[in-house]
This record gives sequence, structure tokens and C-alpha cells, in this order.
Amino acid sequence: MGVQGLTGFVEERGVFFTELRVRDTKLVIDGSSLYHRLCFAPAADLRRGGDYGLFAATVRDFFGVLRACRVAPFVVLDGGRGAEDRKLPTLRARAAEQLRAAHGLSRGAGGCLAPLLTREAFVQALGRLGVPFVQCFAEADREIAGLANRWGCPVLSLDSDFCVFDLAGGYCPLSHFQWQSVRAADGPQACFVRARCFSVERFCRHFGRLDKSLLPLFAVMNGNDYIGLEALEVFFSKVRLARGGAAGKGGKHLRLQGLLHWLSQFAEPAAAVDSVLKHLKKHQREEIRELLCTSMEDYAPSDVNLEDFFQNGRYDCEAARKADVPQWVLATLAKGKLAPLIINALILRSTFLRVQVENLQRPSAHSTALPIRQVIYGLLLRVSQNTEDASPSKQTNELPIVCEFDRCQKTLKKTFVQAASLPPAFCDDRFPLDKLMEVPMSCRQMLLLETLGVKMSFLEPIPGHLKLPIAVTCYWLRCSEPKVKLNQLKALLLMIVSGELQRITDHPDPTILHAEDDRIAYNEFLKWKEKKLQNDDFDLDAAHSFCQWQCCLQMGLYLNQLLCTPLSEPDLSSRLYTGTLVHRLYQELKSTPSVENLFISSPKMTQFYLVLLNTVKS
Repeated sequence: MGVQGLTGFVEERGVFFTELRVRDTKLVIDGSSLYHRLCFAPAADLRRGGDYGLFAATVRDFFGVLRACRVAPFVVLDGGRGAEDRKLPTLRARAAEQLRAAHGLSRGAGGCLAPLLTREAFVQALGRLGVPFVQCFAEADREIAGLANRWGCPVLSLDSDFCVFDLAGGYCPLSHFQWQSVRAADGPQACFVRARCFSVERFCRHFGRLDKSLLPLFAVMNGNDYIGLEALEVFFSKVRLARGGAAGKGGKHLRLQGLLHWLSQFAEPAAAVDSVLKHLKKHQREEIRELLCTSMEDYAPSDVNLEDFFQNGRYDCEAARKADVPQWVLATLAKGKLAPLIINALILRSTFLRVQVENLQRPSAHSTALPIRQVIYGLLLRVSQNTEDASPSKQTNELPIVCEFDRCQKTLKKTFVQAASLPPAFCDDRFPLDKLMEVPMSCRQMLLLETLGVKMSFLEPIPGHLKLPIAVTCYWLRCSEPKVKLNQLKALLLMIVSGELQRITDHPDPTILHAEDDRIAYNEFLKWKEKKLQNDDFDLDAAHSFCQWQCCLQMGLYLNQLLCTPLSEPDLSSRLYTGTLVHRLYQELKSTPSVENLFISSPKMTQFYLVLLNTVKS
């Protein structure tokens, strides 16, 4: 969510903020705002698909600072789009913006586009650090505000809607949260983060007698993620607002200020709504009244008690019950072990596929992972293969359809995709979706591996935590169009080996004698990375291929989660994918094939690379 123009307006006027030293407090954090803020760090390379290890290290540093300041963080993440799907127009506009950013980045221009697996890497990092977090059923703003008010602590976000909520502990914008320059106070143990805290009281005083209860109406009339201005243009054209009023000259801030001054004459929202409706045609009035009142409820207290979740692990949500979401799905979603795409496909039969920095002249990188998504949709929407007696046309009609929003070249388009039909074990009446975890593990694992086109016997030499990424790599090699080049495959596998080498070097297993040759190989690898790259050109076709791999890995992760993890979930933060590294390896393999022997000082790592290569090529 976000109120149009409000962030810029309050930032220009520092009078609405107080200085704050954040320490010895609980802090409710808008997780979606935080991970976007951290992934756009100055050193981040956004063209090559993300450096998730570097991102995870930044997340670790951030929460390390909070711990040093004795701040107890509680992270709240957005979930799905909600059963009413009221933000659909805004999400389509946002997806179009991301497409433009991807196009700019692909040509070497600027742009901000979060790498595809940023959210997954963030959730994994929170779990590994032991930071309490919850993923909501839908938009998280109301639940964030409710929890912060229950505890009387600040909210940390970068969302202007928190200027509208009446927050007892205030709203601290991430843009002024100086966690990277923490300083000691009086004693050696007393650290604090300098921050600025938005004051609703100061904001309302700036506009005369403006009552706080009118702020939700202001947000709705000014325009937020749920409602545009079109319905109220007649009102704005007829009412003379102070400070310039109508849009025209001076832009949105004049209208924004004028609207706030106009609202200050009313004691409560109902009287202001009545006054707005007088300027509209009679046949529009009740529809607009309902629209305004419904939209203002987005700033009302939520019925979800997140304190109960953080204390007892219970996430209870009336909206999810009304949507008939199985309890295990809701509980798993709340723990961050199911993705928002899953809940959107289940209740809306609609998903958005996020664009990457890929070759926009080719089909979307997500096309490669379509068969995996179809199996996900089949599991969620229960399609049976037992239709031998039905005609082909009847079978087609029985398959549920999911609407996917994805790019077609440089345009956002929607495509209707059929769910896959599933083996009989998954269509047994004893195992509806709410009892999916009761399907035998062997059946769930078989469905995952059959979808990826891999037999378990092929994966036996592969460590447990890498079985899923290697199975996905087999799928990518088989299904990608155009076909994966051998040097692209080798670069990807060398990258995975480097991550494994770093993992065992940084965190040696105390039960195994740490091999000296592994340490030597890792130091030589670090020296190699420090060398200046002879050719730093950006290869868009290689980028497209690696984007396809990430799409396959993302959907492989989601299918594995939906099947209750028949394979171990890989750790994205352990250098499983490092975009800058895989692109460099690919460039150097083209000119210097001996780079394939990068880890030759370690016989174990050299053998590991050959095992991966032979497994995938087989």
C-alpha cells in the first residue's frame, strides 16, 4: 500500500518528524520494505540475477546491529493478494514498471529490480538468524499497525500508509534508519540507532484542527493502492481547495495540501463523506459512499492477533476461513514455508510472474518452468487422471485454468494455463488438499522427481542439501529453449562447487578433519576472483539462460514446499547462486577453458565437480 505523493510531501517538510534513538525496545518491521531496501544496497549488481550470499550477509549485519542495541525485532511479511483482489490494477501497473526497469538494466541503463529469489533468501536468512517473523494471509499493513499498537513500539517501514495509521510508538522510515552508523552512548554496552519518527500529531496540527480520524478518508480520496482518483475527479473539479487546489499547476502536493485543509473543517469522517457526495450526481452517490467507506476500512484495526502467533504459534484469520483455505496451508504460509504465489493460485486462480533482466525479444524465462507450475496448480486445484472414459474435449473442459500475468516481449500480458492432471495417489478422496501431507512421502517425492524428469538413483551421489538444485539443473538442461550451452552449464556447476567450498571452509564439520587442500583451493579461488576480468561484457543471452535456471529453481522450491519437502530445501544464502560469479565463469570459460580446473588443488572438490557434471549430463 501507499498514499500517492505523501512520502515526498512529508520528506520535504522535516517538521513532521522527531529525532529518535532506537534501543531497548521491540520493533515491528515491515519485512517487504526491509528486504527491498537491503537488496538495493550500493554495491549490489542487479543485472546478473542477484548475489544472494552478499544479500544474506547484509541481512545478518542489519539484525546484528539491532541485537547490539538490544532491539527485539519482529518481522511481518505480506502474503497473497487477498480474496477480493482489490489491488489488481495497482499490481499490473507495478509489474509494467518492473518490466521497464528490466529493459533498462538489460541495455546497461539504471533501474531497480529485486532479483527473483530475494524474498526466499530473506525468509531463509530470518530463520537461520532466529529472527521472529510471520507471513500474513494478505496485505500486512493492518496487522503490522495492530501489533505495534498492542506493544506500544515503533514500526519500521518505507510505506506512506503508516503516516495514516494512528501508531502509539510512531512510524520510522527506513530511509532515515541509520543502522550502518551505530554509535555508543554513555556506556560501552549502550548502543542506539539514530532514526526519525513521523508524528501524526504534528502532521494534523500543521493543517489546523484536522482530526486524526479523517486521515483514512484523506488517503482514500488522494489515492492509494486500492483506489484511484478517477471516481472523485468531479468532486475535485467543483470544490475550490486551498493552496492551488486542482491538479493542474503545482502537481499533486498542492492538491494533497488543499484536501487536508478542506478536511480540517469536519469533526469526523461521516460528515466529510456527506459533503463529498453532494458534489456528485445522485445516481453515483451510494456507489461512491460504499467505495469510500470500504476503502477506509483498510486503515481499521485488524482482527488478526499477531501477538498470539509470536507467543503461541497460532495464526487465525477470518478472511482465510471465508476463503476456505485449509488450516495446514494457512499455518505453513504464516511460517513462511509456502510462497504467496501458492495462496494466490489457490484462492484467485491467478498469479504474477516477476520479470528479470533477460532477453525481452525471447519468450519469458518463466516459460521454461511452466510444466512445474502446472503440477503446482494441479495439486492446489485437484485434477484427476482418471478420465479415460471421457472424450478429449471433455477432459480439457474439466482441467482448471489459472491466469498468469507474465511478459510477452516488452508488454505485460495474461495467459490462461491449464493445471496438470495428477497420478491417482494425489486424487484419492482420502487425500484432499487439506490432507496432502498424509500422502506417503515416497509418493510425494516421486511426483517431485517425475516433474523434474529425474530418478532418485541419479541423485544418490549428491549431498542432500543439493539434490533439489541439481534435479532442477537437469530439468533446465532438458527443457530450456534455446538449449543451454555447455559452458553455461559448467559455469553454473563451478559456481555451486565454489559455494560448497566456502561453506565447508567457513563452517568446518568438527567431526571431520578439515582438509588442508580445501583451504588452499579456497584461497586460490579468492585470489582468482580478485584478478581483473579481461572481458566484463554483459552477455544478454547467457543472462537469459541463467534467468531460466532461477525460474526453474523457484518453482522447484515452491513444488517441494507444497509437497511438504520430500527433498531438503537448499540454502540460497550459501552462495548457491551468485550472479556476478556465474557470469564471470562463463566469460572466462569461453576464452580460457582451463578455468574448469579452478579447484584442482582440492582433489575432493575436483571430484565433486565431476560428479555434478556427470550427473546432470547423464
